[in-house]
Amino acid sequence: MKKLLYILLVLSLASCSDFEKIRRSTDTYFRYRKAMEYYNNGEYSKASQLFADLTSAFRGTAQQDSVLFFQAMSMFKQGEGFYENAAYFFKTFTNDYRYSAFAEDAALMEAECYYLQSNRPELDQTQTYMALNAFEIFKLMYPQSQHRGIVNAKISELNEKLVEKSYLSAKLYFDLQEYKAALTALRNALRDYPDTKYRESLQYMLLKSHYLYAYNSVDSKKQERFQATLDEYLSFISEHPESAYAKDVEKIRRITERYLSTHQLEEDTDEASSITL
Repeated sequence: MKKLLYILLVLSLASCSDFEKIRRSTDTYFRYRKAMEYYNNGEYSKASQLFADLTSAFRGTAQQDSVLFFQAMSMFKQGEGFYENAAYFFKTFTNDYRYSAFAEDAALMEAECYYLQSNRPELDQTQTYMALNAFEIFKLMYPQSQHRGIVNAKISELNEKLVEKSYLSAKLYFDLQEYKAALTALRNALRDYPDTKYRESLQYMLLKSHYLYAYNSVDSKKQERFQATLDEYLSFISEHPESAYAKDVEKIRRITERYLSTHQLEEDTDEASSITL
């Protein structure tokens, strides 16, 4: 076992020595060939270093764009932890080499870097917005691209993530019984994503928030807020006459109408305060 470890150590040192010799070589085309060799063999860290070394040597030559593109690709291929830097290089490439043979791939890869950094819906969605923007720009720049199908699929996936983020954010206010804030968040979610699969749940929480906001208001505000609750009920029931939430919805209607006609509230509103999502 020790002998094997010694052999591996010797081979590793030799490899490092060979790599340093390549880096010190004055033959730029030799270093370029070796960089591509490392890249094609999956040794992306070494390839990235060589391409970085070659940037100034190939400035102003026909190979300059390929050096920069494969530098970015080498960085990207190293995986998580390198996507942010890779995105920067791809973006720089698309700005500086719009007519390069690699320009379309670079634009797509920039978007892919953001896409791979996109968080779960409950977390910050900055990278999701950046990915969406980059994919949309890609579609505008390359409307006939063979990658259009996968780009559209990823745009849909990212939008669904934002829909879920919006739903979770609105539901959080509701769960915390911050009904005034919930009203704003729920309206924004429905405005921004009118066709969301969460639409009925969002509208139910909106109705529920109106009701509970009114119920817990000072007397001088109750009339106005229960009227808003009734208006919301009418909107909800017209769109969801067979809703799974029908029992609670009808309870809210009955208590709301009773208050509007008598200015009195029922003592027991536990059933109307329950919710299952």
